[in-house]
Amino acid sequence: MIVVTGATGHLGRLVVENLLDRGVPAGEIVAAARTPEKAADLAARGVQVREADYTRPETLVSALAGAEKVLLVSGEPGNRVADHQAVIDAAKAAGVSLFAYTSILNADTTAMALADDHKATEANIKAAGLPYAFLRNSWYHENYAGQLAQTLQNGAILGAAGEGRIAGAARADYAAAAGAVLTSDGPVNVAYELAGDAPYTLGELAAVITELSGTPVAYRDLPADELAKTLAGFGLPVPVAQLFADVDANIAKGALVNDSGDLTRLIGRPTTPVADTIAAALKG
Repeated sequence: MIVVTGATGHLGRLVVENLLDRGVPAGEIVAAARTPEKAADLAARGVQVREADYTRPETLVSALAGAEKVLLVSGEPGNRVADHQAVIDAAKAAGVSLFAYTSILNADTTAMALADDHKATEANIKAAGLPYAFLRNSWYHENYAGQLAQTLQNGAILGAAGEGRIAGAARADYAAAAGAVLTSDGPVNVAYELAGDAPYTLGELAAVITELSGTPVAYRDLPADELAKTLAGFGLPVPVAQLFADVDANIAKGALVNDSGDLTRLIGRPTTPVADTIAAALKG
């Protein structure tokens, strides 16, 4: 039995789809979700749908009952470390043979504030003695494709990343890597650094968007503190604006690049170019 948490989210749903595509019988997959009704389509395909509310540990015990392998898709920032711990505790009680976790690229060395929760969760997984696989995902192309309408309207990408490169990949690439790990008899107690094959700067991304959309888009590089103030001026909560600015400041220092090749090896093909994701977003 393979349990996927956050199964109604963007990444979790793609992982369930990937497991089905790999030939895992639907009845051996558990889609764990806070709102099971949102997974009705998966249930109709024979996938087991179970409630999994991080704030109600009893639901996690039920959701992971009989699990052999578990994928913990990281939750939203906030109470994330405690939420993750509840899943870790349930997995330990279930005696799983593999506990996979979607972490962040270079988690053990990065200074990025966004990585703090991931570092804590990785430490807690190790402390629990679970056989683990850390799926350290780099940036998603969709982080930028999802802002495309605003980018085109403004004619600019604002950032503080300078000439720092982003080894991003498509969400489906990371889902495929998770599917590969969950369906293999690969090693345990390992960390996979999952990065795209073709790192790009935000300036290069602006050029791609310009070419594909026909709308001129420029990259405006700002000091990190100025970027944080600008984003807050757009209505983002100050802590969130500061977090985004910190991400860019660390991109400038190389935080989102890694040449391990782990992602390509796991999925058995080149990673998706950012241009493909932008093109798909433009088509709607």
